[in-house]
Amino acid sequence: MSHPDPATSATATSATATATPAGATPTRTPTAIDAVADDHVRALVELDPLGATRMGLPGHDHRMSDLSPAGHEAIAAANRATLDRLARLEPADDVDVVTLAAMRERLGLALELYEADETLADLNNIASPVQELRSVFDLMPTDTEAAWSNISARLAALPGAIDGYIAALREAAGRGRVAALRQVGEGRADARRLADARSSFFTSFATGADVVGPDALRADLVRAADGACAAYGRLADFLETELAPQADPRDAVGRERYRPFSRLFLGAEIDLDETYAWGLAELDRVVAEQEEVARRIAGPGAGVADAVAVLDADPARRLVGADALRAWMQETSDRAIADLDGTHFDIPDPVKVLECRIAPTQSGEIYYTPPSDDFSRPGRMWWSVPADVKEFGTWREKTTVYHEGVPGHHLQGGQAVYARDTLNLWRRVACWVSGHGEGWALYAERLMAELGYLEDDGDRLGMLDGQRMRAARVVLDLGVHLELPCPARWGGGIWDADKALKFMRANVNMPDSFIRFEVNRYLGWPGQAPSYKVGQRLWEEVRDDARAAAARRGEPFDIKAFHARALNLGSVGLDVLRQAAA
Repeated sequence: MSHPDPATSATATSATATATPAGATPTRTPTAIDAVADDHVRALVELDPLGATRMGLPGHDHRMSDLSPAGHEAIAAANRATLDRLARLEPADDVDVVTLAAMRERLGLALELYEADETLADLNNIASPVQELRSVFDLMPTDTEAAWSNISARLAALPGAIDGYIAALREAAGRGRVAALRQVGEGRADARRLADARSSFFTSFATGADVVGPDALRADLVRAADGACAAYGRLADFLETELAPQADPRDAVGRERYRPFSRLFLGAEIDLDETYAWGLAELDRVVAEQEEVARRIAGPGAGVADAVAVLDADPARRLVGADALRAWMQETSDRAIADLDGTHFDIPDPVKVLECRIAPTQSGEIYYTPPSDDFSRPGRMWWSVPADVKEFGTWREKTTVYHEGVPGHHLQGGQAVYARDTLNLWRRVACWVSGHGEGWALYAERLMAELGYLEDDGDRLGMLDGQRMRAARVVLDLGVHLELPCPARWGGGIWDADKALKFMRANVNMPDSFIRFEVNRYLGWPGQAPSYKVGQRLWEEVRDDARAAAARRGEPFDIKAFHARALNLGSVGLDVLRQAAA
């Protein structure tokens, strides 16, 4: 699907907010378009209970999603029906204009990917059903017998979901759409780990000390866990014996397939070749800034590696063990919320709660899960610590806390949920655009540097270290998937996986296990990794456009008001953001 139709930005009718006392939050009267959006979410959660759990919508935690071809077609039919209803409606106010543009863009693109068999063939090392059928249990309540009954029921239904997933992968393969061989291998390895009842997450989860309930429920959980392990064993066998022989050994998806993936993660159409050239230049710019900071840390003539050695040797910057990491994350996050509230942002009370947790996996991921729609489940920052990582440098990680927490993902996600008097359910919890969210989080890192929170050269080097990685990912992702020329300094010729791994090792100051995982992630999730840095670029362009517009009007630019206006839109495609935040 192309950009949102400019016609959706036609002049809206007068606003529908009702009169409220001064200082109170305006209450907006829901419109016909809001009703369609809410109905769409209700239809989706019936078809995708796992999605309901991720969105924090109650009542579906005992059910499992249908991952079979029929399940995918049912979701596609719901998307078509919603688009048909929207086509007959006109926006009642500016909020409707954004909803209409965002839903047309998101649902239209979802149908485009479905019709290309991309959703049926979904398989990678981080965000495919292989991982999501396990990770959903991280989000489920575990404090009551009823909660564990839901877990038991969903776990018992997991083998059916695995069988449906296998059927979808088989049907996609029959149509010529198979994940790259590397991703099939990664999926097989993940499935094998989950199939081993001696060490599987499912076994430890079902037999853990946290289980609440009578012996009969505990027995049901053990049986369900055994069934889940066996199902993952079937999936591993299928991937190894049936899908792998059909998989392409090339990692590149090519330009035609890459374009819709890029739009999926950005909500914007970009010039891919210009963006690749910009990525190379941006990487050079960040490296130059990082080297300047390194000389301040380690002395004249020092390089980044010298500065890293100085910082890693400083015991004041070292955390030992995951418990110490979690406590430091929580303390740093709480301090940022307290400092920023009322000064640079107005943070609602429910959004001031952010839980920092160590994830039950060991993949190296650092991620955020938003609050439920009623805030009964708070926003959470998760750190999946690799088994071989025992020490952490605060200089590396402070910027990550700002990225995942406040003013990053948590402020963004929590603010959208809090804006229930303005935003419909789809806007609050169902729409997530990576370039908007991850771009904001990188924008937030730079903002914290501008506000003085990274004045310490070590912390600033850590921020630049992350920015360098994100710039490198733009180059790598576009280079490999579009099979572009690789600069001579990185190996020359055409980009491939081997050059990509060497390139990342030269530009990322992280353990090798993390780098390997990340490179495999980029190779199997085209368009996602660049969405961080490209999203930051587009966010900065939107801010600069708003500043220029204020100057043309002869008004001072109020960046706090700009941030509030932009965040209150919720997560939307970046083209829609540009239109709405102007």
